[in-house]
Amino acid sequence: MAKYGKSASKNVKSTMRRRKKGTLKSGSGRTVKSRKQAIAIALSEAREKGAKVPRKSSGGRKRGAKKR
Repeated sequence: MAKYGKSASKNVKSTMRRRKKGTLKSGSGRTVKSRKQAIAIALSEAREKGAKVPRKSSGGRKRGAKKR
């Protein structure tokens, strides 16, 4: 089963090109240099367009049982 839809992967591809060109901006208006941040922006835009992209994880790390 595919994790992302075709339109989402196309969006990521075009966003990575914009990052390499230096035209990709973050929400604050700064130029994006990080690969991970560019992918996050692309998936967020794809989500807004209604592409098949899984929901964002709730964040934080899972904690294991305490060892005594």
